[in-house]
Amino acid sequence: MAMSCKDGNKHGIDNGKYVRYTPEQVEALERLYHECPKPSSIRRQQLIRECPILSNIEPKQIKVWFQNRRCREKQRKESSRLQAVNRKLTAMNKLLMEENDRLQKQVSQLVYENGYFRRHTQSTTLGAKDTNCEPVVTSGQHNLTSQHPPPRDASPAGLLSIAEETLTEFLSKATGTAVEWVQMPGMKPGPDSIGIVAISHGCPGVAARACGLVGLEPTRVAEILKDQPSWFRDCRAVDVLNVLPTANGGTIELLYMQLYAPTTLAPARDFWLLRYTSVLEDGSLVICERSLKNTQNGPTMPPVQHFVRAEMLPSGYLIRPCEGGGSIIHIVDHMDLEPWSVPEVLRPLYESSTVLAQKMTMAALRQLRQIAHEVSQSNVTGWGRRPAALRALGQRLTRGFNEALNGFNDEGWSVMGNDGMDDVTILVNSSPDKLMGLNISFANGFSSISNAVLCARASMLLQNVPPAILLRFLREHRSEWADNNIDAYSAAAVKVGPWSLPGSRVGSFANQVILPLAHTIEHEELLEVIKLEGVGHTPEDAMIPREMFLLQLCSGMDENAIGTCAELIFAPIDASFADDAPLLPSGFRIIPLDSGKETSSPNRTLDLASALEIGPAGNRAPNDAVNSGCTRSVMTIAFEFAFESHMQEHVASMARQYVRSIISSVQRVALALSPSHLSSHGGLRSPLGTPEAQTLARWICNSYRCYLGVELLKSGNEGGGELVLKTLWHHSDAIMCCSLKPMQALPVFTFANQAGLDMLETTLVALQDITLEKIFDDHGKKTLCSEFPQIMQQGFACLQGGICLSSMGRPVSYERAVAWKVLNEEENAHCICFMFVNWSFV
Repeated sequence: MAMSCKDGNKHGIDNGKYVRYTPEQVEALERLYHECPKPSSIRRQQLIRECPILSNIEPKQIKVWFQNRRCREKQRKESSRLQAVNRKLTAMNKLLMEENDRLQKQVSQLVYENGYFRRHTQSTTLGAKDTNCEPVVTSGQHNLTSQHPPPRDASPAGLLSIAEETLTEFLSKATGTAVEWVQMPGMKPGPDSIGIVAISHGCPGVAARACGLVGLEPTRVAEILKDQPSWFRDCRAVDVLNVLPTANGGTIELLYMQLYAPTTLAPARDFWLLRYTSVLEDGSLVICERSLKNTQNGPTMPPVQHFVRAEMLPSGYLIRPCEGGGSIIHIVDHMDLEPWSVPEVLRPLYESSTVLAQKMTMAALRQLRQIAHEVSQSNVTGWGRRPAALRALGQRLTRGFNEALNGFNDEGWSVMGNDGMDDVTILVNSSPDKLMGLNISFANGFSSISNAVLCARASMLLQNVPPAILLRFLREHRSEWADNNIDAYSAAAVKVGPWSLPGSRVGSFANQVILPLAHTIEHEELLEVIKLEGVGHTPEDAMIPREMFLLQLCSGMDENAIGTCAELIFAPIDASFADDAPLLPSGFRIIPLDSGKETSSPNRTLDLASALEIGPAGNRAPNDAVNSGCTRSVMTIAFEFAFESHMQEHVASMARQYVRSIISSVQRVALALSPSHLSSHGGLRSPLGTPEAQTLARWICNSYRCYLGVELLKSGNEGGGELVLKTLWHHSDAIMCCSLKPMQALPVFTFANQAGLDMLETTLVALQDITLEKIFDDHGKKTLCSEFPQIMQQGFACLQGGICLSSMGRPVSYERAVAWKVLNEEENAHCICFMFVNWSFV
């Protein structure tokens, strides 16, 4: 290894311009590099003293060595990244070429069919009839299976015949033209996308197809995909009832699969399936499935109580090894979910291929990508847990919520009589072995307080409220709907002492801190710990700090994802947070019933208390159209409570009242967020047409120019109030206003542009709940207090960069901040405006 050097007379240095290091010297430098890639000058001098073998090398040369070493490491990583990208692009190009060939075949078939039907129509018009001629071409998507299949039996030969037919039909869908596929709305294929996703057009049932690349070997991919309950959240169980090997080295399996009902308004589904696993001549691994029906004369499965038998048409996975590692995968899901068995309002859920694609097809790809990402990353994530352990916690939350929501008899659930109203259903589970470990004993002699679990559940129809917006409000503002006493009672289920029913006020959990735990690659699912902080209010523990923890799973917060539901599922946990801790999940599920795409932005909410009514249209891009249609969704609520059996009636009464109060809170919030409601009262106005909003924007810009001598906006105030407000709203820096009302003890935020809402991690409807002091740390508060008189007297102040906090408690760094007084038309102070420049989450 050589280095440039000024002195060529020292040992180890060439008589020119290079330093040549001995292997021992390189080893010593490499050892330090792995400990500290960028040592300080003091550390480099210390290294020379500690390693006599480096005494002949100048400190400056050691500095150069470390610079070059870091450069080589960066180049190596970049080279590896580019090679991986190149392999991925090569595989994606191959995939796209195959897709192009398939589409060309489909076009040729449609052209041929079109010509045939045109000739047939012309011959009919001319009156020419040929009784000996029969149609020889039919659309493949309407003739997937023969009308009269040959008789078969349940013998291995008969099952193999069904399996081979299933394989042929699956491949015709995966790579052929048996189904007319159209690209799923909102999906943009590319090297960083989840894959190429398509939905069926004009075929029986609902169907979805996906093609993608995953960094896992085919056998590992097949293992993951066969374990459907681990990634398909609606899948309750897959029981393998029989396994038969085939002569070609494959296997035939007879399966019984159950799916949870997503809401209390519909029954669950089950399937009686044949699954065929085999290897093709080109080395591709195929897993295909289909339902077994009486018409095939194969083995039968009698109906199961409380389940509707649905049909799976030939579906499956085609997995091919990819050059350089990984796999190319084709997924086809094709089902008939028997929509006749659900209320008409829910039928869009069972007739939408988009919903199937989101819930099943894309979920499989996401699981594969997530596991591949975890394999390539560190084994330990936040809170010292491995990714697999965190995924297991998320699965436990979802599974526990689904079990409570469905209330199956085989899990010990039974329906309790109502109180004269059927809006809330109460279920009781008195089987100790079904309570997920709630009856465990603790080291100090106390045992869990409960030997039974009660679930209160209800469903409600929401009109014209985007699920993602409502879910974010429920997540960020728990105090708006949750009861502190109920939270404390639920938390007692995971603690080690006795507890009583809520009577006197046990405390107030005023502060909510969201602690991120894990998230999926695309952030479509978040696992987090909610820390609720407060003080006690009983005479014995007045002002004693209290806290409780919730494990929470949040998904479906992306409004642009079509057909996906929004979920907020949580369970109280002990501070120890053990992997096998008992969980009693409760929460909300909001399912959109309309397939139309929402056009609103992620922050489409309203500040109901502010006179500046910046509504949904203001948060949309200029070219977005207002969604005039009425969107519908169904919300399902389920809350679980552990209790002692002799207190069943009391806990049931408490649970009914609590769920009814939550329903009232949700209806109030949904009504506030509903554009149709606000527009009927004149409340929903586009900010570009709201005089108050335009006036405030003009005041903000004029005051900034008056006090600082420069324009806030590049376009100045040209173009009228509408353009000024629009430019201010989309300004890259966070701009927010605080009130200056004498009656208020602390200034509260009354307005923020889009960047301001993003920085505070809030919405306009909740902005008024945030006071100015809440967003600053101790240093920021001291700086603000010292500068506040200057702002009031001089009119502005420039604050140094620092750290502030979002409404979720996340630290936000900013390069600098500017504060100035906003003057109205009468030159009176209307509010104070803050601008945080170059902010980012730490």
